[in-house]
Amino acid sequence: MPPETSPMRFSYDRFAELDEQARIEAWPPGWRMSHEDREANRREVLGDRLDRDLWVFAYGSLIWNPAVYFDEIRRATLIGWSRRFCMNLTSGRGTYDCPGLMAALDEGGRCDAVAFRIPARLVDQETELMWMREMFAGSYRPVFLDVTTPQGDIEALTFVMDRDNERYCPSVGLQEAAKRIATAEGNLGPNFEYLESLMEHLDELGIRDVGLEALYRQACDVRASTKKS
Repeated sequence: MPPETSPMRFSYDRFAELDEQARIEAWPPGWRMSHEDREANRREVLGDRLDRDLWVFAYGSLIWNPAVYFDEIRRATLIGWSRRFCMNLTSGRGTYDCPGLMAALDEGGRCDAVAFRIPARLVDQETELMWMREMFAGSYRPVFLDVTTPQGDIEALTFVMDRDNERYCPSVGLQEAAKRIATAEGNLGPNFEYLESLMEHLDELGIRDVGLEALYRQACDVRASTKKS
């Protein structure tokens, strides 16, 4: 998706809208990071990298909707981390009453995905927008990890699950995860659409994710049984 058409390339106006929604619906405190804390985190993580090319490892919606401008993209593999639906989702594609699940990187295994390179001249501008999206609630931990690509190894910015965050839910089993994904829906649409889109784009890239495939089949079964009833 071209960045200029992406709904994920949002501004501070979007935060104001959600702040008003949070006030009306009485969302609990701490549902998002403050602008000051988010920017401090970005500056701390990126340090002296703001004036040089930046690789970003994309394993979820960043694959098809990065919402930032970049100059190069490669197939990429990250060892020691795996794609899992282990983040509790109470907004976007879920609600507090019917929470969904979001994909994140958790420790162990491997993850096949892509990496894209933001040119040095755009790094400061584009990472500010990326932090608004990825660090909206502060559930990820942005780190630099060694990633393998066909053109050679790179060090890439990677948003992994923060295991200390309250949204981390590692013990959700396959059936429960499928049920939540099949039924949850928020202001960005059904949770299932995210899983389905992830499956479609990985298939286009020729990437197999056995665990994800099992989750998708189970979620499809839940949706089918729900329609019958």
